Amino acid sequence: MSQAVNTTLGVLLAAGAGSRFHGPQHKLLAEVHGEPVIALSVRSMTASGLSAYAIVTGSVNISDFTQGIAEIRNPQWQSGQRSSVVAAIEFARAQGHDSLVIGLADQPFITTASWQAVASCESPIAIATYDGVRGNPVKLHSSVWDMFVSLESPDDEGARTLIRLHPELVREVACEGNYADIDTTEDVEQWT
Repeated sequence: MSQAVNTTLGVLLAAGAGSRFHGPQHKLLAEVHGEPVIALSVRSMTASGLSAYAIVTGSVNISDFTQGIAEIRNPQWQSGQRSSVVAAIEFARAQGHDSLVIGLADQPFITTASWQAVASCESPIAIATYDGVRGNPVKLHSSVWDMFVSLESPDDEGARTLIRLHPELVREVACEGNYADIDTTEDVEQWT
């Protein structure tokens, strides 16, 4: 009798317009430490050794930086982060994954070790923390996917409503590193 294999999908959410960023290009294409933000985020995720990887896209073409990664197009990207998480869940379910670990593409300093630590947590919902502050990535086991999809929550909240309503399912995972995101041109200047 063969034993079932658990598989985890790493997902970067990269669908938003980045409307607070007023640079010459989309914030994911802005350079930090000499590389585009999206390249740094993709590399950190794909070095984690998870079963597979995907990126949810919508407003900007980032295909130059995502070779070998499944692209999940979110036609409802303008509605907010929730629709991107739903798209990731639907993709993970269709591909037969047991859990997904979700990060934000505009957080280029999340380490590979953070992806690995959150993915290996046994809890149905795992959240990276940095010096006690909750951040990303976040793991959602398949046992909570239907719960997430059926929740009525603000479109821009991602998994926060689920986490708030079901603290008994959540485990925090202490991680090292920096969860700063790139939202403005001032953010880029700070890290260049």
